[in-house]
Amino acid sequence: MKSFPFYNQLDKKDCGLACLRMIAKYYEKSYSLSTLRKHACISRDGVSLMGLSDVAGTIGFKTMGLRITLDQLVNDVPLPCILYWNQNHFVVCYGIKKRRGQYHFLIADPAKQLIGYTEEELKKSWLSTENAGCKVGIVLALEPGVEFLEHEDESESGGHKLSFFIKYLAPYKKQLLQLMLGLLLVSLLQLILPFLTQVLVDVGIRDGNLNFITLVLVAQVIISISQLSVEFIRSWILLHVNARISITLISDFLIKLMKLPFRFFDTKLLGDIMQRIRDHNRIRLFLMGSSITTLFSFVNFFIFAFVLAYYNLTVLGIFLLGNTLYVCWILVFMKYRRELDIRRFAQAAGEQSSLIQMVTAMQEIKLNNCETQKRWQWERIQVKLFKISIKGLALGQVQQVGSIFFNQTTNIVISFIAAKAVIDGQMTLGMMMSLTYIIGQLSSPVSSFIGFAQQFQDAKISLERLNEIHSKKDEEQDISSKLTVLPEKGDIRIENLSFSYDGADRDYVLDDISLHIPRHRVTAIVGASGSGKTTLIKLMLGFYTPNKGTVKIQDTPLENINPHLWRARTGSVMQDGFIFSETIAQNIAVGEEQIDIERLRHAVTIANIRDFIDSLPLGYNTKIGMEGNGISQGQRQRILIARAVYKNPDYLFFDEATNALDANNEREIMEHLYEFYKGKTVVVVAHRLSTVRDADNIIVLDRGKIAEEGTHRELTERKGLYYQLVKNQLELGN
Repeated sequence: MKSFPFYNQLDKKDCGLACLRMIAKYYEKSYSLSTLRKHACISRDGVSLMGLSDVAGTIGFKTMGLRITLDQLVNDVPLPCILYWNQNHFVVCYGIKKRRGQYHFLIADPAKQLIGYTEEELKKSWLSTENAGCKVGIVLALEPGVEFLEHEDESESGGHKLSFFIKYLAPYKKQLLQLMLGLLLVSLLQLILPFLTQVLVDVGIRDGNLNFITLVLVAQVIISISQLSVEFIRSWILLHVNARISITLISDFLIKLMKLPFRFFDTKLLGDIMQRIRDHNRIRLFLMGSSITTLFSFVNFFIFAFVLAYYNLTVLGIFLLGNTLYVCWILVFMKYRRELDIRRFAQAAGEQSSLIQMVTAMQEIKLNNCETQKRWQWERIQVKLFKISIKGLALGQVQQVGSIFFNQTTNIVISFIAAKAVIDGQMTLGMMMSLTYIIGQLSSPVSSFIGFAQQFQDAKISLERLNEIHSKKDEEQDISSKLTVLPEKGDIRIENLSFSYDGADRDYVLDDISLHIPRHRVTAIVGASGSGKTTLIKLMLGFYTPNKGTVKIQDTPLENINPHLWRARTGSVMQDGFIFSETIAQNIAVGEEQIDIERLRHAVTIANIRDFIDSLPLGYNTKIGMEGNGISQGQRQRILIARAVYKNPDYLFFDEATNALDANNEREIMEHLYEFYKGKTVVVVAHRLSTVRDADNIIVLDRGKIAEEGTHRELTERKGLYYQLVKNQLELGN
């Protein structure tokens, strides 16, 4: 059977694309995960079977999604195919063999490795539903079409290399030069020591010359003090450079992260992003730890190898043979070590997300008496991490057994040869002691090389994960070609807009929407929950790009306007608006270095929260948020309204901005806001009639489409959908 190529998934949502990548490689076409992601409609749960079929079709496969029995999988489905595994994962079935009347299935699991399954094991993981009394499983059958053969082969080595990160060393050339000189000095000092040991025994002790022995020992003390001094200076330089590089690496990553479009964050778990930030430490350790140390270890190795050759060429040959076998033994296990690292990352990301969720959602957990279930959920992840750790320990012990065997065997053989040479008079006792020291100095670079190889592998894996972020197109890549001045008239026009959150051209949240929002008018959007109101607001704010159609400011598509300009000219209060762990003043005047006190007071007055702030001992300097004082939902909404008012934008977008307020507060705020609305373009999403009744135009959404449009009076007279939405509030039915 043709050997099957294998690729690990980089995180949980990549399993389907990793399977597709393996099958494409099986048919001798290479695709990177980043290329496949461009064609994929990825949600936070990953790619659906339908989405996977779309991606496969894009690169030229003919696909068919099936619900089939085990017998049909064995007899009718072309291999390799993709199986839906445990109802939350994808694997590749690339071979079926029959042994002793039982079928054995060859599975490529991107979360693990190439594994063989028995019939019973496969049934437990794959067969998920019943159809006509038979257990069936879901499979995506694939065969390369004509278009697949015409596609160009893609290099698998795309993305940033280590050179991308080596540029971070450039500003520290002076410090690196000092490090190199220090290490070179230490190497030269170490070179003197074996000769001092030899003359100490062969001259000082043999001749009984105490003065000479004292002189040699003083020289050794001076060399040791010099080495220690160089090591101290080296440690301080490394601390300085390491700290600077670490900050710069993560800072640049955060800069890139903040430039990515909103859609990226819909598909990423918080724990996954946190683990990627930690990946930078492995790259830093490689750049500043292993690489420099290993470089000079090799210098030491060659220096002491020449010295050993001078003493005894046979001993050098035995040492090189034994340590070559030792290095090969370690390198044999590198592939398995990589698999464990990728699995550890996936579980650690899940553990991080679970822990953050548990802490931040403690109120809901306690209210619903689900403390035990949530703790068990976290413990199950810990068990998986523990199992991975056990496998890592077992791997380390197997490597250790081999290293001890090769090292000890080599050292015993060398000791025997050296002892025999002394007995035969071919070598002095001092030379033998010097030889022992040289062997120790030669062994150290070998250990450094193994550490280097392992840290290089870690850094390479981390780079693959970070490349996913760094290679993504951000909002500012073509920002220079975008408009920096808004059109003068500034009406918002939406033309034939369709949108789905996963990017697929189906299951639209908004379907073929066209509407006109006039400048300096108040437009309200109403509709039942799930009708697409919030989504429409997000599209107008530029959170997402529509699948079809456009959002225009007058005649200019929103995507052609500099996003920083648009955000500077818009203010918004969203349902999930965030309160920072900062003072009330800093929460209202977000991003302001110097807060305008008059604007601040004006904003809190309009938001009707001034009395509450004045009642606090620290007033505007009271810290709120996760690390400060708790505030009610109504106070939170009023602070968010004050934030939007303080910004004093040309366009205002309110998404259920007053739904947590009592009637009195809402009435006062709305009175203030209608005064503030003058000269601004306002879009309000709300269920409450009191919020939308006085709007210049009301748009009624129903299941992603515009059902009605008009003023409050016009819509109530029609007695349509709008009338049904508000009749209980107005008691129109009486």
